[in-house]
Amino acid sequence: MKNNLKNIIAIKNAFFYSFNGIKYLLKERAFKQELLCGAILSFIEFFRNTSFAMLLYLFSSFMLVLLTEALNSAIESVVDRISLEKHELSQKAKDIGSAAVFIAMLHFAVVWILSFFI
Repeated sequence: MKNNLKNIIAIKNAFFYSFNGIKYLLKERAFKQELLCGAILSFIEFFRNTSFAMLLYLFSSFMLVLLTEALNSAIESVVDRISLEKHELSQKAKDIGSAAVFIAMLHFAVVWILSFFI
């Protein structure tokens, strides 16, 4: 019984930590722009005759962008927490995080553009 209560509390805490993270992300300009882009494209897809499998693929490509943006924001927060001074390794970490977002956005663009021709 005591272990079950600890597990329930841990799950509750994890939920609220995640919720706080989402609140932080919703303050990030890039995250809001990506959400808006995904919302607009999803609205367009609503009017197209798209298969369920393609909808899942489109949605997963959108989630990949949001996921990498969240990780990039986390990297930037940690780097800024350590020091706001310019440092080669800090810049490298931020640039790699940004590159990950760029790669996810390229994937997103390719998938969505190809969906109009398939």
